[in-house]
Amino acid sequence: MKNLVLLPGWGFDARVWQPLVSLLEKDFRIHSASDDLPAGAIVCGWSLGALTALQWALNQPKKIDRLVLIGATPRFVQAPDWPHGQPPGLLEEFSAAVSADPRAALRRFAALLNQGDGAARRLTRELSALLDTQASPAALAAGLQALRDTDLRQDVGRIRQPVLLLHGAHDALMPLAAAEWLVEHLPVARLEVLPGVAHAPFLAQPERCADLLARFADE
Repeated sequence: MKNLVLLPGWGFDARVWQPLVSLLEKDFRIHSASDDLPAGAIVCGWSLGALTALQWALNQPKKIDRLVLIGATPRFVQAPDWPHGQPPGLLEEFSAAVSADPRAALRRFAALLNQGDGAARRLTRELSALLDTQASPAALAAGLQALRDTDLRQDVGRIRQPVLLLHGAHDALMPLAAAEWLVEHLPVARLEVLPGVAHAPFLAQPERCADLLARFADE
């Protein structure tokens, strides 16, 4: 049985993966981000978790067999040479909101994730119920700092593991162009675009994502 490590996005814990876990647990030994990384693992990261997965592949290449990146980008923040990100002011707004009222900031984030999704209302309800409301303001601030400071564009060419990118066609948080850039610059990668879906394709279409992941694991 293959090891599958799941890395959630900012503001969420392992519970956010439950719809996917219920479809995959019979075929995979599933680990959370807090576990030690098992050898030969398939690492699946979403959003900020996808950035972490890329960093793990760079830092522990011998332990990771394959990567699955959901809603991924090599750089979250816009720059003169990077139009496929968010304006720095967005992170500043969330940093201030986390300091003032962490729960309200997380609820706002859950709604932002689903803009443009055909099932936005349902997904916002589901994600709001799965927010990590126990996360400390310091932990949330550290996640925002990672989103602000991380830029892996110069490094991804060193990642030799096969990579599957799953991306919603209507992702407003991590634009599809960011995933298209990644598939062009990762040595071994392919991109599956899910139509009608925003930033949480594994919740919008869990069966489709589970099937793609399982097939990729067996290649």
